[in-house]
Amino acid sequence: QVRPVESGGGLVQTGGSLKLACATSGRIFSAYFISWFRQAPGKERELVATISDSGGTTNYADSVKGRFTISRDNVKNTVYLQMNNLKPEDTAVYYCNTRTMSFSWGQGTQVTVSS
Repeated sequence: QVRPVESGGGLVQTGGSLKLACATSGRIFSAYFISWFRQAPGKERELVATISDSGGTTNYADSVKGRFTISRDNVKNTVYLQMNNLKPEDTAVYYCNTRTMSFSWGQGTQVTVSS
């Protein structure tokens, strides 16, 4: 069972930036649409962004559109999430998975945005 490893989170001030990474092992990674999800305390997990298997198509939640950019490097089996102009409401644990959540969930990476 594939279990991604997320990294790159941290504590930033409002308006700051972070770049998250989601790494997996195995060549099957490039066959999937990959998404970033996030879960804030007391809230349900929500979809943030999705990238197609080739990287040619991306989609974003309205709340992050224009601020976040998802990308991938299929040679490195890694998907990235560049987050700019961060807001306190972006505070959450960020996870990656296939768009249909067919991988096991990783530990996630904590993003905290201070006001």
